[in-house]
Amino acid sequence: MASDSNGRLIRSGTPVFRRTALALAAAGFSTFAVLYAVQPLLPIFAEEFGVSPAESSLALSLPCGLLAVALLVVSPLSEIWGRKPVMLASLFASAVLTIVAALVPSWHGFLVLRALSGLTASGLPAVAMAYLAEEMDAQAIGLSMGLLVGGNALGGMSGRLISGVMADHVNWRVGLATIGGLALVAALAFWRWLPPARNFVPRRMAWRDVPGSFGHHFRDAGLPWLFAEGFLLMGGFVCIYNYIGFRLLDPPFALSQTVIGLIFSVYIAGMVSSPVAGELASRFGRRRVLWLATALGLAGIVMTAADNILLIVAGVVVVTIGFFGAHSVASSWVGRRALRDRAQASSMYLCLYYLGSSVLGTAGGWFFAHAGWTGVVLFVGALYGLALAIAIRLSRLAALTV
Repeated sequence: MASDSNGRLIRSGTPVFRRTALALAAAGFSTFAVLYAVQPLLPIFAEEFGVSPAESSLALSLPCGLLAVALLVVSPLSEIWGRKPVMLASLFASAVLTIVAALVPSWHGFLVLRALSGLTASGLPAVAMAYLAEEMDAQAIGLSMGLLVGGNALGGMSGRLISGVMADHVNWRVGLATIGGLALVAALAFWRWLPPARNFVPRRMAWRDVPGSFGHHFRDAGLPWLFAEGFLLMGGFVCIYNYIGFRLLDPPFALSQTVIGLIFSVYIAGMVSSPVAGELASRFGRRRVLWLATALGLAGIVMTAADNILLIVAGVVVVTIGFFGAHSVASSWVGRRALRDRAQASSMYLCLYYLGSSVLGTAGGWFFAHAGWTGVVLFVGALYGLALAIAIRLSRLAALTV
């Protein structure tokens, strides 16, 4: 294969690059389909189990919160056991738990299994970022990270679309079990396609050394701000998707669950914007692309405040493009900025990313309950305004000299 002077790094355009990209896209598909399949079902959960919108959001917030915390444990384990074994175990366990969750009759039992699926899903996101940072040539990292995030987007879209449509025409439990079955197929594809790591060196790490392997990243001039970006961007994005279904099910729109599920197909925009943003970042620099993508997301949030359904859907599209573009750039920037303990740096970014989904995603329910969609727009607009200020600060960050 074509590689760098050491013959070990993967360059874009080679067969091994395509195989690696497909494997990690399948992994991203599996993880995000499992995680986000419940999002269009939140109104159904509220009605079927007799809970509030904020309580129904726990079906998504709990797995995201546990995933965030577990990332801090899983990434050091991947330094010892290897990247691929940890990711593979994560994919199979999450798929099986999703199938079992579809069969549980009680709300609390369902929440327990959803929380466990978030726990097991933690083995993929940060470890995949570390794998790419170690195995990809510098010119391929932006595109490969964008393709990984694109696979995440495809999984998120497919999970929402399948569960939403099947809830209308069959049953939400059948839809969720179907997602679990597809996740199993994706795990098998990942096992088959992903090449073994060539640049990973197992480490002996005493658990007393783990805090230090995370802590030194906070002394970097840029990484803490990138971690904050993940928290704000993901938290605001999930708020929009968590509560837009409640708004569109009610008058004057009164849309069906199927139509709302189809609206989630705008995730296709995220699949496109992720690799495009990665490629643009390679050509024009992460500093420019990050703040532009964040500003685009903020514009989309404002658009959803309209009373016209076409403008609302267009706003969701624009938010999706901006979010996935910004996340693709920020996540790849973390991988390049961290010179050592990359899995820990990636897991810290994703810990705050998923904490944003969990904490801010649920907090949005309070704003929706007390001020309707206007409250959600003001809340999320403030989050993205702060994210934009941080992105502008990062645009002035001095480059590493080593």
